[in-house]
Amino acid sequence: MSNFKNTTAVLLLEDGTIFKGKSAGKIGTTTGEICFNTGMTGYQEVFTDPSYYGQLLVMTNAHIGNYGTKSIEIESESVKIAGLIVKNFTNDYSRPQADASIQQYLETNNLVGISDIDTRALVRHIRTKGAMNGIISSEITDIEVLQERLAETPSMEGLELASTVSTTETYEMGDSNAKYKVAVLDFGTKKNILRSFVQRGCQVKVFPAKTSIEEIRAWKPNGYFLSNGPGDPASMDYAVNTTKAILEEDKPLFGICLGHQILALAADIPTYKMHHGHRGINHPVKNLVTGKGEITSQNHGFGVSPQAIEANADKVEITHKNLNDGTIEGIRIKGKKAFSVQYHPESSPGPHDSRYLFDDFVQMMAAE
Repeated sequence: MSNFKNTTAVLLLEDGTIFKGKSAGKIGTTTGEICFNTGMTGYQEVFTDPSYYGQLLVMTNAHIGNYGTKSIEIESESVKIAGLIVKNFTNDYSRPQADASIQQYLETNNLVGISDIDTRALVRHIRTKGAMNGIISSEITDIEVLQERLAETPSMEGLELASTVSTTETYEMGDSNAKYKVAVLDFGTKKNILRSFVQRGCQVKVFPAKTSIEEIRAWKPNGYFLSNGPGDPASMDYAVNTTKAILEEDKPLFGICLGHQILALAADIPTYKMHHGHRGINHPVKNLVTGKGEITSQNHGFGVSPQAIEANADKVEITHKNLNDGTIEGIRIKGKKAFSVQYHPESSPGPHDSRYLFDDFVQMMAAE
C-alpha cells in the first residue's frame, strides 16, 4: 500500500531558480540534469528508458498518473530517471488493466518527485537558459543546504553512463534458428528495439557495452546494432573503437540515438551538447532520400556536428534532418553498409512512421 503524504517539496535549479510544490513518490532528495518531455502519453515507458539515466524529468502534459501503471509497460527492468517533475500528480486512476497507482509505482522504484509546480514556466525557463542541473527535495527545505548538495552534482557533459545501465551478462532473444543474427551492443537499449528485430525474424544477442569485438565476432552475427543510451558519447572511446572495427569488417551496421552518435564519432564526426535537447513523440523529420516526412519519437541531449559532416561529404551522407531546427537526424557511411538515426523508430511510446528502418536493416542483411 502507498503511504502517500503529499508534503512540501522544493526544486532548486543550478542558476538559483526555485520552485515550491508538493512531494510525489518517495520522500527524499535527488539531483540530476533537468530536461523535459512533451509526450502526452507513455509516461511509464519514458520513466524506464535507460537514456534518461541521471536526469530530472519534467513531463509537460498537465496530468501524469491518470491511467495508473502496468508491470509490462516498461522499456527496462527499473525506473531510470533520477527524479520526476509534474504539474498534476494524478494518483487516482480508472484503467481496469492497471496494476498500481503512480505513487505506488514510484515508491516501489525509490523515485523522488515534485508536483504542483508551474511546469510551463519551468519549461520556458529551460528553453531560454538551456539544460542545467537541479535538485528535488521533500525532506530538506533549507536552500543553502540544497545549494551545497547541488554543487556536488557532476555535469552531464563528459559523463560516461552507458556502461552503468548496460547489461552485465549476454542474453538472447528470438528463435535460435532465425535466418538473421543481430549482435546488439547494449549502451542502454530499450526492450521494444529488441522486439522490433525479433518481430522481423531475427535472433538477437545482447552484449555488455564494453565487450571486445573478438567476443562479439565469435558469435558470427549477420549484422551489428548500436543501441541508445545515456551520457556523453564523446566519453565512450571503447565504443568508438569497437565501431571502427565493425566498419572495417563491413557487415550491416545500424545505430539508434546514442548509437547514431557513436557511428558518427567512428567516422571522425564530432558530437556536441545541445542547448536543451529533443524529447517527445511529435518531432518532425524529413527523409532526404525519399523526400517524405516522419513524425518521430526522440530523447537526446547531444547531437552530431553538421559542419563536420559537410566537411566530410565524401565519407558521410546526411539522410534525415529535423524540420524544427535543421539538426542531423540520420546519416549513412558512404561505401559501407552502415547507417543510423538520431531518433527512435521503435517508438515506444510514439508514432510508427519510422519502423521501416528495421526493414531496411533486415534487407541489408538479406543482400549479404
